[in-house]
Amino acid sequence: MSDATPHSVAPDPDDFAVQIADSIESFIVATMEVAKGDEPDSAVPFLLLEVSQLLLAGGRLGAHEDILPEERYEPDTGPDLDVDELRERFAVMLDPVDVFSEVFDPYEPRKAPVACRISDNLADIVTDLRHGLAHYRAGRTTEALWWWQFSYFSNWGPTASATLRALQSLVAHVRLDQPLDALDGLDTDEDLAEDALAEEAGRVMAEEIAGPLGLRTVQ
Repeated sequence: MSDATPHSVAPDPDDFAVQIADSIESFIVATMEVAKGDEPDSAVPFLLLEVSQLLLAGGRLGAHEDILPEERYEPDTGPDLDVDELRERFAVMLDPVDVFSEVFDPYEPRKAPVACRISDNLADIVTDLRHGLAHYRAGRTTEALWWWQFSYFSNWGPTASATLRALQSLVAHVRLDQPLDALDGLDTDEDLAEDALAEEAGRVMAEEIAGPLGLRTVQ
């Protein structure tokens, strides 16, 4: 990507900034609504949709030339809002399908998969996005775009991509009628034998995902 001045972000940088900010704010609002737990049965397919839409905004940021901040040092946005409650709500809502395995860099050979949590990822993504939104609301549009672009490459983009793969896999297992065989080797809080954990995961998928998607009648 080539260097660019703040005024060469796009032919109409204000419109671009508004579109990105709207997409990011929409994701934050929607994620907070899902975390309330009012409709837990539709949480997974709804999150699949929201993360997919967020990554479209991320792709637009990633495809742009480098956005340079106007100031040498990033202005202070104040303390980041606490997301522990959001993290905990999703951990309870998604348990025991919260944990999944991920390879961070597909271009690094022989890297072993590591255990991740959808709940942790969603909280981390919201934290990154809110940080940029604080700049945007303070009128520092270029700073906000710079932060969102930088953190898209360094953190929230890879995190959202991994989360999307996990959510898509959950829905695909149900659509294709392929229950999870086991959550072997993953870091879970459940003290269950392997067979019991697999059975529990399949039950949760059937109750929380299959019914709302209209795939089959939930018993």
